[in-house]
Amino acid sequence: MNYVKELRKLVGHRPLILPGSVVLIMNNENQLLLQHRTDGSWGLPGGIMELGESLEETARREVKEETGLDIGELELLGIFSGQDYYLKVANGDELYSVTAVYVTNEVKGAINIDFQESIDIKYFNLHELPDGLTQGYRNYIEPYLTKIKTKQTRIY
Repeated sequence: MNYVKELRKLVGHRPLILPGSVVLIMNNENQLLLQHRTDGSWGLPGGIMELGESLEETARREVKEETGLDIGELELLGIFSGQDYYLKVANGDELYSVTAVYVTNEVKGAINIDFQESIDIKYFNLHELPDGLTQGYRNYIEPYLTKIKTKQTRIY
């Protein structure tokens, strides 16, 4: 079932509040997995919650669907919402996203691209993120960058 499609039949293009999840998937070299979307932009694997799912279940399902990967333990980095996360998509649909951002370095399987949603999926160095990564996704990544900097500057 696609909850949002059912809602759109009732409300048309009017704004909706839509919860979802994205995941920062880090490899052993501390590189970030990004998805090159069919619209040309780059983003994090993730998507909108379906009825009955938890935010973690949404994250796991979306990562599996979009990348073919199974992910292990998830650490919640933050919840992002508000005016800065208003979107109007190409078809005129409006939404305010409420997004749980997780990070994991526990990954199993091989990348399997879903060409309905992606052109490519690959890892990037954190200081060399691609053009086309939207400000919203950059905002999701920032808490992780801050966390890394804090760990590196601690005196032991």
